[in-house]
Amino acid sequence: MKLIENDQQVVLEPAEPADAVVIWLHGLGADGHDFVPVVPHLGLPDELAVRFIFPQAPVQPVTVNNGYPMRSWYDILAMGASREINEQTLFESVVRINQLISDQIESGVSPARILLVGFSQGGAVAYETGLSYPQTLAGVAALSTYLAIDPAAHLQRELSFPVWIGHGTGDDVVPLSLGEQARQRLTELGLSPHWQTWPMAHEVVLDEVQALGRWISECFN
Repeated sequence: MKLIENDQQVVLEPAEPADAVVIWLHGLGADGHDFVPVVPHLGLPDELAVRFIFPQAPVQPVTVNNGYPMRSWYDILAMGASREINEQTLFESVVRINQLISDQIESGVSPARILLVGFSQGGAVAYETGLSYPQTLAGVAALSTYLAIDPAAHLQRELSFPVWIGHGTGDDVVPLSLGEQARQRLTELGLSPHWQTWPMAHEVVLDEVQALGRWISECFN
């Protein structure tokens, strides 16, 4: 795969013309390079021509980190059993990812072949984008994350796409309870999330990556 990068994103371009796209959003304080090394460990079939796009969040102050500027998809105002966020900054990130999806559709990739993956804060953006986008995407994979807002107020259509949720039982950054709450809310909204946990902290492990890869393969089958 060919690596292409700029200030906005990092892209892994397949050798053959891409007929599927994974948009993978990093966590707070990381960048678009964070999950590039993970791709080979997904174990995707050779015949899948998948373009991986890793957008880079803007650098902006984060309130819970004493206002220190870092790459962030939205401002977090308070942490604890739940998250208090600046919703406007979340929506700005959703608009950006919406445009990225639209660009891929215009390039000839079907919405049903575009999949969102997000870790932690990036997962919250993936959730909101997938739930609110006007067309049905291939699916959303949410790693160690939560629903930043209740999606019910922003639904534009009946929900009918795969959701994969992975979480660590020892996560002390995004507690397991927040992942479980997201699973329950999505179920109430008519989805059937695949839920799986691992004995890990706020991170990803090889077993999780391989399980995610199997799910991605099924989504693009």
